[in-house]
Amino acid sequence: CVSAAELRVLLVAEAEDFKEQGNAFYVRKDYSEAFNFYSKAIDSCPRNASYYGNRAATLMMLGRFRDALEDAQQAVRLDDTFVKGHLREGKCHLSLGNAMAATRCFQKVLEMEPDNVQAQQELRNSRSVCDFEKMAESDFDKRDFRKVVFCMDRILEFAPSCHRFKILKAECLALLGRYPEAQSVASDILRMDSTNADALYVRGLCLYYEDCIDKAVQFFVQALRMAPDHEKARLACRNAKALKAKKEEGNQAFKEGNYEAAYTLYTEALTIDPNNIKTNAKLYCNRGTVGAKLKKLDQAIEDCSSAIKLDDTYIKAYLRRAQCYMDTEQYEEAVRDYEKVYQTEKTKEHKHFLKTAQLELKKSKRKDYYKVLGIDKNATDDEIKKAYRKRALMHHPDRHSGASPEVQKEEEKKFKEVGEAFTILSDPKKKARYDSGQDLDDEGMNMGVFAPNNSSSLHFHSPVFKESHPPN
Repeated sequence: CVSAAELRVLLVAEAEDFKEQGNAFYVRKDYSEAFNFYSKAIDSCPRNASYYGNRAATLMMLGRFRDALEDAQQAVRLDDTFVKGHLREGKCHLSLGNAMAATRCFQKVLEMEPDNVQAQQELRNSRSVCDFEKMAESDFDKRDFRKVVFCMDRILEFAPSCHRFKILKAECLALLGRYPEAQSVASDILRMDSTNADALYVRGLCLYYEDCIDKAVQFFVQALRMAPDHEKARLACRNAKALKAKKEEGNQAFKEGNYEAAYTLYTEALTIDPNNIKTNAKLYCNRGTVGAKLKKLDQAIEDCSSAIKLDDTYIKAYLRRAQCYMDTEQYEEAVRDYEKVYQTEKTKEHKHFLKTAQLELKKSKRKDYYKVLGIDKNATDDEIKKAYRKRALMHHPDRHSGASPEVQKEEEKKFKEVGEAFTILSDPKKKARYDSGQDLDDEGMNMGVFAPNNSSSLHFHSPVFKESHPPN
């Protein structure tokens, strides 16, 4: 029969044996087996602080910092002078993002061993985390999300297992439009903890900002199911539903031809969430389309420009703005937009748009003979003749014989242009070439400029030009 004292001796010996085997596996970096033997040592002798300390070290190597923290805390409860126990507790706190608790642990070590180099370094690390955390909080309030990401990257070097800091980084990445990176961080956390409401919120936020509103709402609802008081998820869910509803109302009004109502609805939708860049770009583009329908071309151009400013890859906005530029005869701007579109998507249709704009630009740089005669491009032959006679009377040199030399010279120039315009527009073949943008001097086509002093060509007599006003 073994006495209690003898049993205790046997158990201690057995525990020491398990510990030694655990140490051997730890040295070989077989941390799973090391964990098993340290656990056996604890089962045999549960009041030994070093066994918990060893298992805590193994769990840290396995990345299980929460479990390691429990063992380290148990170790120092059993032996408050256990330096390695306090160091490991501090490391676990720091890795999990609790820099203040880590600071207290390392200060405790330095009270016992003021020259402990590891504790000194870890204390500096903990204080750095505290400083970066304060900076990040301030930068987030200022909406300087880029700086927050920088702070989180620095913190995560010391706190790699902190979900809170990872989520904050992911949220800021989403707010910066870096959705794949944000999704990756959130997905990593959800693989470890599928009920993490913050990670579900970030996943939803990325989808929401990528204009996948229905899927985003599903994630927001799931986050609220996990954490009913999650205010960010609640606000995002409300905005997503409101934005979708208002946009759809605007689309419906547009389909029904109610452009004034559509314009108002798109304007209201744009006030819901200024942070949703992709959806707002579409709303601006939609409102630009409505503006074009309402003949508010300058406003339409401005809205398309706002859409492009939010999303410089938005082909539809470039196309819509280019058409507005064409309609307002801003051909250089139209060519620039169509070039951007064609560089991005080399389709036959886009090539046609570009060539048309380039042709109109070329035509716009020549004399506009229609403007010279003051007529529309669809004017009939009779309208061309009447306009010519009227303008020729207006600028004929005989009419301005008593004017100053400068005025005579200017009117002579205008009279020449009127003659040029009539020569081209009254000849069907030349007019067709002019309208198509071809060079008029090609194939020996002479424009037949009129001689300004040959008043007989108009069959007028100089007394007519003595009237104070030209004839109606």
